[in-house]
Amino acid sequence: MTDWPEFLKQLSHEVLANESVRSMIPAEMIEAGWLGYPPATEKELVKLEKRLKTPLPPSYREFLLVSNGWKFPGAFIYDMLPADKVGWFRKLHGDWIEAWLEGEETVGEPIEVTHEEHCVYGPDQNCCKFRTQYWRETLAISEIGDSAIYLLNPKVVNANGEWEAWFFANWSPGATRYRSFGEMMQAELERIVRPRD
Repeated sequence: MTDWPEFLKQLSHEVLANESVRSMIPAEMIEAGWLGYPPATEKELVKLEKRLKTPLPPSYREFLLVSNGWKFPGAFIYDMLPADKVGWFRKLHGDWIEAWLEGEETVGEPIEVTHEEHCVYGPDQNCCKFRTQYWRETLAISEIGDSAIYLLNPKVVNANGEWEAWFFANWSPGATRYRSFGEMMQAELERIVRPRD
């Protein structure tokens, strides 16, 4: 379980230490040392879950109760969406799916990926081996940054109710997948910290 207030405080500190990013952040956020927004209310989250017709995964729900959106959560994502803007990827960005399918047709028969091959995480993961049928069902939780987006996959859910989380970019050959939203955000923080270590 992620201690979101402490984690997001550290994420703010690390992102604000990057001078090139600071120039793109509102002055009031720099002054506050906090890249978050006011928390979502329980009522807002119930409304979102009703609209999506599914409960949110716990780590993402807990995050929204601390900050309803986020500025610069990762190197290629500039804004995480507030609860009222979150939506199914196929509805918000159907053009990406169409472009992908056109590309598949020109290359030939799509490669079949089993559920087991898809559900490999960490250093053994092959980002190109993901199930495109799952991709069509994902939830978009960020704006498109540097042609990249964060997605949550309700087709892969663990025993704790966590949905698989994806970093997907149209310049990258596949989807980098994590067991949960919390795990993906921890990986993003590590990527930000690593270059300075």
